[in-house]
Amino acid sequence: MTMREIEIKTEDGTAKAALVLPVTASKAGVILYMDAFGPRAALYEMAERLAGEGYAVLVPDLFYRFGAYGPYDAKTAFSDEKLRAEIMGMVGGTTQEMTQRDTAAFLEALSENGATGSIGAVGYCMGGGRALNAAATYPDRIVAAASFHGGRLASDAPDSPHNNAAKIKARVYVGTAGVDGSFPPEQSGRLAEALRIAGVDHIIENYVGSDHGWCIADHGVYNEKGAERHWSRLTTFFAETLR
Repeated sequence: MTMREIEIKTEDGTAKAALVLPVTASKAGVILYMDAFGPRAALYEMAERLAGEGYAVLVPDLFYRFGAYGPYDAKTAFSDEKLRAEIMGMVGGTTQEMTQRDTAAFLEALSENGATGSIGAVGYCMGGGRALNAAATYPDRIVAAASFHGGRLASDAPDSPHNNAAKIKARVYVGTAGVDGSFPPEQSGRLAEALRIAGVDHIIENYVGSDHGWCIADHGVYNEKGAERHWSRLTTFFAETLR
């Protein structure tokens, strides 16, 4: 497989992204929506693993509007108050609506690189909700959307993903941390109800014993057993839906 950095023109500027292409050309693609620490080696390795399954994988920088930042150490960044404030400022300053608009350009970038078929979306942490909202915004292109330790998936915010459930045609998989303050049980129940009422084919699975961030290797709470379980679920999910 090959990985290269590309630049994507959006309505608001130019977003850098890593593009990983499989050895054998495929029309199926995946957008990997980052967590709060931005694109980095750990996410690129995850993209390469997905590309090994036969998909063209795009990892866009959702914080491009802020110019240069980081890099951040996912194990220690939040223990530094200045860095934590900087990161959370970018998280709060990158709205769901911004990412939804940007996703049109992300989809076009995949098409330009041969992924003209069905698309999957997967997001981690802040990216989880963006994957679900992307599926709601582009229902004729995104056929599978997965969130792992995604936060605020069914909050009181107007742009909360559960409010867009009726627009989703994709299959949905949500993997939740055993205990996660950003996605408490009441939100899980609210999301499940919204997806069920909308007739969305979905699974919400609790990874008991795992903490928020367990899937990503450079996180302090990385859980290898839980991460491999996530890989098993994700690759099966995409294999069943992406063509």
